[in-house]
Amino acid sequence: MAKYFIIAGEASGDQHAGALMEQISLRDPEAHWAGLGGDRMASAGCRLYQDYRQMAYMGFVAVLRNLGKVRSNLRIAREALLSERPDVLILVDYPSFNLRIAAYCRRHLPQTRIIYYIPPKVWAWKSWRIHRIARLCDQVWGIFPFETDYYARRGYQCTYVGNPTAKAIDAYLQQTPPCTREAMIALLPGSRPAEVSSCLPVMLEAARRIAGYRIEVTAAPGIEDGFYTPYMREGETLSRHTYDTVCRATAAVVNSGTATLETALLGCPQVAVYQIHYPRLMGMIRWAQPLFFSIRHFTLVNILAEEELIAELVANDFTADRIEQALRRLLTDEAYKKYMLAGYEHISDLLHTEHATISDLLPARN
Repeated sequence: MAKYFIIAGEASGDQHAGALMEQISLRDPEAHWAGLGGDRMASAGCRLYQDYRQMAYMGFVAVLRNLGKVRSNLRIAREALLSERPDVLILVDYPSFNLRIAAYCRRHLPQTRIIYYIPPKVWAWKSWRIHRIARLCDQVWGIFPFETDYYARRGYQCTYVGNPTAKAIDAYLQQTPPCTREAMIALLPGSRPAEVSSCLPVMLEAARRIAGYRIEVTAAPGIEDGFYTPYMREGETLSRHTYDTVCRATAAVVNSGTATLETALLGCPQVAVYQIHYPRLMGMIRWAQPLFFSIRHFTLVNILAEEELIAELVANDFTADRIEQALRRLLTDEAYKKYMLAGYEHISDLLHTEHATISDLLPARN
């Protein structure tokens, strides 16, 4: 029996971590699990020292406002690590926090094997992190095929283990009858309360301008229905079944992140949005994007497609007028929609390329 400590700091990380735990437990049914995460991890058998809902702060401003909580969470994680003394530490995304924990573990528990699952997107920004990741981690498990070559060109190893979003969509589609598209626009406003409060009002304003289409808003795990209802009007629906909603929608407005990839793999035409603080400054940075970023696009869909397959309305481009314009194009331009759907197929093929099996990468059992 091996002892594992696993950390996920947000909703999508909790989902992926829970699925990973189940894969590993098939190989080692007596595995002991502890860590920081959410309901999905708890249902897979993890003893939680902290819930991710107390950890999901994204961006410099949010972290600064919650600096005391961030420090408290770091302390909780460090103390739990020393208490558990795991054989393996698995870090899931959430890089600023997890890299600090990796460094602490390397100093104080040198015998613990450190695995980074869903590593930071060093190929997009903060490329210098790759050296720290390689120094601190015994294994890096990537979820995009190109990450293997990216690490190799810099003298490091990263193993492609398949994409968890693609696997989740595959499982859903195998168990679900084919959906019929409805005259409905799906709004996916994000997984954090701050994202929802920033994005949802603008999304709703734009979608309400499109006559003849219902509006369905998807709710994130851990956010109560009552958080959404003040923004919504009679006739607008709140859904707890994101995949079902996206499968039935004619078009979607999606807060940039994993949800854009989910929407693509479910075959729904979409426009991506992303709200940030100081949008005019960000607009200037995007104009000078090559100086700040290693990629030309912000959404996973466009990064994987290597072109602007879906519209990206970021910073000062994120307005109700621009969303409305993008939605109308999705609903009326058949050639544009056909090209987008063909791009989705290419992305799906890319993510389904041959990959390593996680059970073969685990340390040998005692």
